[in-house]
Amino acid sequence: MNMTIRKTLTTLLLGTALCSLPLLAADEHAATEVETVAKGPHGGRLLTDGDFALELAIFEDGVPPEYHAWAYLDEQELSLQDWQLSVRLSRLGGITNNFSFAPAAGYQLGQGVVAEPHSFDVSVSADYQGKMYSWNYPSYEGRMQMTAALAAELHVETAVASAGTLHQSILLYGKTTPDPQGVSHVTARYPGLIRSISADLGQRVKAGDKLVVIEANASLQSYTITAPIDGLVIQRHANPGEVAGDQPLLTIADYRRVWVDLDVFPGDARTIQPGQQVIIRMGDLSAASTILFMNPGAGDSPNVVARVPLDNPAGEWTPGLLVEGDAMVADIPVALMIDKRALQGFRDWQVVFIKVGDTYEIRPLTLGRSDGRFTEVLEGLNAGDEYVVINSYLIKADLEKSGASHDH
Repeated sequence: MNMTIRKTLTTLLLGTALCSLPLLAADEHAATEVETVAKGPHGGRLLTDGDFALELAIFEDGVPPEYHAWAYLDEQELSLQDWQLSVRLSRLGGITNNFSFAPAAGYQLGQGVVAEPHSFDVSVSADYQGKMYSWNYPSYEGRMQMTAALAAELHVETAVASAGTLHQSILLYGKTTPDPQGVSHVTARYPGLIRSISADLGQRVKAGDKLVVIEANASLQSYTITAPIDGLVIQRHANPGEVAGDQPLLTIADYRRVWVDLDVFPGDARTIQPGQQVIIRMGDLSAASTILFMNPGAGDSPNVVARVPLDNPAGEWTPGLLVEGDAMVADIPVALMIDKRALQGFRDWQVVFIKVGDTYEIRPLTLGRSDGRFTEVLEGLNAGDEYVVINSYLIKADLEKSGASHDH
């Protein structure tokens, strides 16, 4: 499928499928319910049962989110000591939070922090003069549904959060050079007339192949020079009929192994050490090796050169290529990490979208260290959570387009 068709298909799918789903698409009545929520005198959600009413609000002005509650009888506010309240929150993925309440300064205060995201099914139980009142309602944010078929069509891919190891690295720059032991300059043993040369420029030869026949000046006897190594004839300096002296006649190079010289800035010189693994990259090419030794920089350069041998059986790494190298300087085990591609900015948070069945929901995260590919998660996610890695921006775009609210 070409790019134009794919972009058109994605636009159509988003327009006809994702964008037609309200933010609270897990419940067909959720969007309507949010729009018609009754509010109490303190701005909280008003729950009524006959002449008894309860107002419940999440307060987060300068404090971690907490529940405040008030009760009314015939629209008259009741004394805080005359009623009891408990709230249970059921979150996506099966986690529940239970809150008891105690009188505070002008309201009953929920005991505990209402963790983000504020997206859950709420169960409320109140006791007034021995009579029980209860309410159940959805209160979702950052949540949407998408069928498996649509997720596959949009290439929405997931991974599972787990423990792992961060591989911290330092980015270095350099270029490939021939292996000095893989370059041979073919010279005459005795001066004389070159009778024949059987190797052309660019020809591949094997060790022992006949290359040059020379008639010695002193004896007038002909002798043969053979290839000292396997390799490619990269230079030819002589032709039949010329006189061979001390100068090289041919140069043969074996590029099945090359070197990579990586520049190391002085500030990194103590961190970069022989024996460390390096990932060499150029475009789509990549290969792993280790630093063999460190060389001082040439001339007046304060840099140090990290020399890295690179196996090159297919000949893809030709000398003179400008490359990047990720030198692995530390392995850090972490209790939980995620693929960095999953992260999205949502409101003031860094979030991922978890997936439970066909339901997707934000998870604001507290992040730790990163190695450029994976990032440590300190809070906000649990081991075993399935989260979106590829194309999570489609879910974010739909939530933002649908006007995801933070009302409670």
